[in-house]
Amino acid sequence: MRSAVGAVTAGFGVLAALAGMEHGVGEMLQGNVRPEGLVIQSWPDAAFFRIEAGEPAMTIVPNLLASGVLTIFVSAVFLVCAVGFAHRRHGGLVLVGLSILLLLVGGGFGPPLLGIIVGLAATRIGAPLTWWRTRLAPAIRRPLATSWPGAFAACLGAWLLLVPGLPILSYTLGVEDPALVGVLFLAALGLLALSIVAALARDAGRHTITATSIAR
Repeated sequence: MRSAVGAVTAGFGVLAALAGMEHGVGEMLQGNVRPEGLVIQSWPDAAFFRIEAGEPAMTIVPNLLASGVLTIFVSAVFLVCAVGFAHRRHGGLVLVGLSILLLLVGGGFGPPLLGIIVGLAATRIGAPLTWWRTRLAPAIRRPLATSWPGAFAACLGAWLLLVPGLPILSYTLGVEDPALVGVLFLAALGLLALSIVAALARDAGRHTITATSIAR
């Protein structure tokens, strides 16, 4: 059975990769032009992304077409690693490195941050989680473990509401308050932290059950 932390890594790794690809497509469509500075907009003229300020990003690549191609490529590699290789030795650190690279080539700011967080979480896949088993009281650990599916689902919903949910609401219903972006982003980060902590508690509980079974 896949670990809860592994499911978090795969689920949010896919989201980070797809969001990075979306930035890359916007940069590619701007064509063979030089960016005006280090910070760019992936979709500067798109009404769909107006509420999110044209999807800000940064790139050290001196060509937007090349930046977009590289962003899509790095995002695709990240997706494959998050789904298929995060549980391997150093898999989490590879995800962190890819996230930093994604930031530098034009993958926006949210996707690399999400990638770094899930990469750090991935370093605990298959770990003994001794602290969680011995220092966290069962009265706290068990409710956290039980809450994991709900926290995971709520967190996925929050990130999907951020993109593409909020742009869809803006484009179709005229929702224009930019503060919503910040509120939803903070909520999504908070739910992500809860989802990871609950996943660690759930996996620690499985380790405890396994250890007890072996002892018997």
